[in-house]
Amino acid sequence: MLRVLVVGAGLTGGLCAALLRRGRPVSLAVWERARGAGGRMTTVRSPHNPRCGADLGAQYITCSPPHHQQHHSFYDELLKHGVLKPLTSSIEGIVVKEGDSHFMAPQGISSIVKYYLKESGVEVCYGHCVTEIYLKDDTWEVHKEVGGSEQFDILILTMPVPQILQLQGDIKNLISESQKQQLASVRYSCRFALGLFYEAGTQIDVPWAAKYIPNNPYICFISIDNRKRDIDAADAGPSVVVHTTTAFGLENLEKSVEDVQEVILQQVGSILPGLPMPASTICHHWTYSQPGSTSDVQSVSCLQSRPSRMGDVTSLYHIAPSHAESTMGPPGLKHHATQARSAGGLGCHKDAQEPSEKSDPNHILRGRRW
Repeated sequence: MLRVLVVGAGLTGGLCAALLRRGRPVSLAVWERARGAGGRMTTVRSPHNPRCGADLGAQYITCSPPHHQQHHSFYDELLKHGVLKPLTSSIEGIVVKEGDSHFMAPQGISSIVKYYLKESGVEVCYGHCVTEIYLKDDTWEVHKEVGGSEQFDILILTMPVPQILQLQGDIKNLISESQKQQLASVRYSCRFALGLFYEAGTQIDVPWAAKYIPNNPYICFISIDNRKRDIDAADAGPSVVVHTTTAFGLENLEKSVEDVQEVILQQVGSILPGLPMPASTICHHWTYSQPGSTSDVQSVSCLQSRPSRMGDVTSLYHIAPSHAESTMGPPGLKHHATQARSAGGLGCHKDAQEPSEKSDPNHILRGRRW
């Protein structure tokens, strides 16, 4: 039985693991460098009350008519199990396109990823940061930052492209120059996300659940997270999520999270002067918030050590709908990895950027609003 390692427990990694489990029998492992699943579909919990959560990454899911026609089974499954529900709350400034449907995750956006990981049956190994990859005796020897190495027949890398290019070992020589150029052409925006958590009984008096903030150099989006997810905050307390602009993220790239948090709080206070003081906060720097110009670079890299039906001993597979037919690999792997790429993209989804930016047309589940 082939030993397969999926690196990354974001949407792409989670869905890829679930699809592989539903396909041919494999011995499957998932490694994640962080302490929890979700990637850029992350839901955090209040330090003082774990029942009070906030989506710090993607905020909601948008399904266009073409996506629904092609991938309705994914939406139907998530809706059937209550992982997704229609987004009925008021989002001021949302871009309305004919036929689009919007969904939210009542248990937090990370519940989508966790659903697929549960479906895969795999126990995710957290705190596993891959540093080196070597080809030894027709297997891939994967080294972790802590804890030695393990060997696999197939690797599926779903982390952001810059992290793939930082890997050491034989992989540096196995990626062709043209592939390196494609990967290096991917550019990511960065931003900060701030979660504000309040005591039970706190009232936040605004007429909306979320709002895009136009023409502000600091803040582009504010969400009353529990209201967006239609969650009663009477016992747990409300939570607020603030996303900065990508320009602000770039300008403050080298500053500490603590310093940036103070600036964000000041700006939020000027936008919502009546906002109460939070009981606790969590500020996160999204270094790889979302990909920009990619020149048709694919998002899931798959390394196979054994000869494929095309006869190659080592191949780097980039999976993308645009030219997935050229991908080599074990029967079924190409199909499942391509499906997962469509859903996740570079180890995560692409959310709805500032309203003027375009959405990625290749995604099954498009996370909206970074």
